[in-house]
Amino acid sequence: MERLMSDEEIVKAWDDICKVLNKDQDELKRDVLNHVGNKWSLFVIHALGIDGKMRFSNLQNHINGISQKMLTKCLRELERDGLVSRNIYPEVPPRVEYEITTLGRGLLVQVTPLWFWIADNINEFSEARSNFFNNSTI
Repeated sequence: MERLMSDEEIVKAWDDICKVLNKDQDELKRDVLNHVGNKWSLFVIHALGIDGKMRFSNLQNHINGISQKMLTKCLRELERDGLVSRNIYPEVPPRVEYEITTLGRGLLVQVTPLWFWIADNINEFSEARSNFFNNSTI
């Protein structure tokens, strides 16, 4: 049986998070959390962490549904924050590859349990959505 957090553990964890988020550089922390927590960033980190270096087009093909504009924005933000590196090779035509950094690998290690939790509970999510839509009054 899975062990759930006690109320005391939840309150302590919440207090600890609030203390960290309320320290210096609040805006930077919010900004990083904002883009790291978006689905496209997590897909990019996952793709580069699992499959290694990729060119832009390979990465776009690998991530179903992401637009060129969104992938460009996402890669720039991840590169700016040191989670992804961009390597430009002086060839004709120029070749550009993206790679996860050590900091990015640390993020991947942290979010992997979330991916497993989602996969383990996908049937419950599906059932909840089905129940919601079946019981909704429009």
